[in-house]
Amino acid sequence: MEFAFYLAAGVAVAATVRVITASNPVHALLYLIISLLAVAMTFFSLGAPFAGALEIIVYAGAIMVLFVFVVMMLNLGPASAEQERNWLRPGIWTGPAILSLLLLGQLLYVLFQGPSAGLIGTQSVEAKAVGIALFGPYLLVVELASMLLLAALVSAYHLGRQDAKEPTV
Repeated sequence: MEFAFYLAAGVAVAATVRVITASNPVHALLYLIISLLAVAMTFFSLGAPFAGALEIIVYAGAIMVLFVFVVMMLNLGPASAEQERNWLRPGIWTGPAILSLLLLGQLLYVLFQGPSAGLIGTQSVEAKAVGIALFGPYLLVVELASMLLLAALVSAYHLGRQDAKEPTV
């Protein structure tokens, strides 16, 4: 299982470097999704499947959908549509596809290895413990994060909307 941990950590670091160095925001989003999935795989390899599932659901699912909606709301016109067609060429997807295949192979390795064969941490994190921690001593942090996400959503809406021009007489 140490191999699975180090492989996921390497994929996370490589994908995160590509997030920072990518000049295209869509490519950066793709690599960010891969990075978040790799972090979830590190949780799985450490024996915390619930934390890994939360990582996938909350970050790779909800927050990345929010980012995609922000990119969609910032519709920049016909020039950006042509640029998007260029971004969707098959060669663009090679890097994220290779990293995704590495993570898929690692997931299959972890699943077929057995329930606790060589786990680094042999104690599993349960959903009740996470809930008690989130809504106990960390309640203020959870609420602040939700308010921050709401503010980001409202800001993205106001930045992306196109005001109707008033007719001139």
